Amino acid sequence: MAKTKYIFVTGGVASSLGKGILAASLAKLLQARGLSVTIQKLDPYLNMDPGTLNPYEHGECFVTDDGAETDLDLGHYERFLNEPTSQENNITTGKIYSNVISREREGGYLGKTVQIIPHITDEIKKSIKSFGEKAFDVVITEIGGTVGDIESLPFIESVRQLRWEMGDNSLVIHLTLMPYLAASGELKTKPTQHSVKKLLEYGLQPDVLVCRSEHEISQHLKNKIARFCNVVPRAVVAALDAPTIYDVPLLMMDEELDKVVLEKLKLEVGEDPSLSTWRNFLGKFKNPSKKVKIGLIGKYIELKDSYKSIVEALIHAGVANDAQVDLEWIHSESVNKENATTKLGHLKAVLVAPGFGERGINGKIAAIQFARENKTPFFGICLGMQCAVVEFANNVLGLASSSRETDDKTTHPVIDLMESQKKETNKGGTMRLGSYPCEIKKGSKAYQAYGQAQIKERHRHRYEFNNAYLAQFEANGMKAVGVNPASSLVEVVEVTDHPWFVGVQYHPEYKSTVANPHPLFVGFVKAALENS
Repeated sequence: MAKTKYIFVTGGVASSLGKGILAASLAKLLQARGLSVTIQKLDPYLNMDPGTLNPYEHGECFVTDDGAETDLDLGHYERFLNEPTSQENNITTGKIYSNVISREREGGYLGKTVQIIPHITDEIKKSIKSFGEKAFDVVITEIGGTVGDIESLPFIESVRQLRWEMGDNSLVIHLTLMPYLAASGELKTKPTQHSVKKLLEYGLQPDVLVCRSEHEISQHLKNKIARFCNVVPRAVVAALDAPTIYDVPLLMMDEELDKVVLEKLKLEVGEDPSLSTWRNFLGKFKNPSKKVKIGLIGKYIELKDSYKSIVEALIHAGVANDAQVDLEWIHSESVNKENATTKLGHLKAVLVAPGFGERGINGKIAAIQFARENKTPFFGICLGMQCAVVEFANNVLGLASSSRETDDKTTHPVIDLMESQKKETNKGGTMRLGSYPCEIKKGSKAYQAYGQAQIKERHRHRYEFNNAYLAQFEANGMKAVGVNPASSLVEVVEVTDHPWFVGVQYHPEYKSTVANPHPLFVGFVKAALENS
């Protein structure tokens, strides 16, 4: 069997240049050429994972099938490749140090002085090379942060060592910024030159340079960059600002990034892939025949990356319905019973987003009451589902009830802490995480969407529907139509006297991809269109 090839993606000049989208786009192109590809994210922060980070701090926390709480870039990887990721696909400095310190405490280093080199770097290298044992043709490793950051140095040093060990079986792609100075009317190459020089100081020579820019990069500038940065002109790739993230794979193919990479890795180039499914998706995305306005109610809307997977799932579902979803962002703290009609009356559907804690809960409940009473299609995810249960208990069952999460003295905890969580004091990684089975009842909106009774979905929560109240809910029109067969936990609720009112305890947005839009999102957008 041929050796696994490794591609390392670093970033320079500025953060947020799009290393994750670049890595996912290159992976998509290589996958389309018949190679098996996976992508890994190395994050330089000391947290074990993003699970305890405030969404304002780091955006969405993405969850994998095996229960890893990961960086949001893993969502891009899955959406582009239509392949699941796992614990191994996101490694943090915290995980690396934890592994090394645990081994030291166990006497695993036989009394040696434990140091950054070789012990930390060896642990990083081990994490990267673990994919080679899984028979992938190509492993793309994205290194978080910007070259020059102190936090990233152990990762850069590990890549330097791996390049020495792997030779032609590896290469480095460096993503930089080429700013445009309006005063002089020109693009400037100096930031890229300095970024590459900084990388060279660490002993790492990039093989390919990808230059982000708002303006066309002439061949003259590409030649100049190549000359000063020790790469061939063909390996200087322009990454112009794209209308959507889904344009990037096609733009990178036009720049022949995949061909340059294949040639440098001594892999067969072959004919260009057609990417017909991708092009068809993009064509429908940009040329919809319909438009529908949907409201997203959440408390983190100042940073829209907090709901990244939901936004992308709505895009996928819109394309599946040949429609453009016009998303209106509404802060849950701005909604109440008095202004709900003004805030929500023009919307064709309402989605209440997940979250944690008490802030913004009343606004979510007010929005749900409006959607239920006015027959507006409603979709509640995780906390959104729990708020729907509380709203129904308050306004239909007449119970002065709440969730134990927001009121630990409530007399009717219709949403209660899971038994497995009652003795937990740590917050990191202790929730119900990962993929669990669910049985969907025939005749329900959920069954109509899935087209099957047995499903698996990903979870991230500590609280659950309290089954002590289930009979009371069902007798009054809110049905549990999805249940975990092993634990009897309620996974899906629906209001029967409503055109489309669905709440799910799990996170369906995590499994929506370009190739396979999530069926619940497709059904939700369809209901919104019918409401139009």
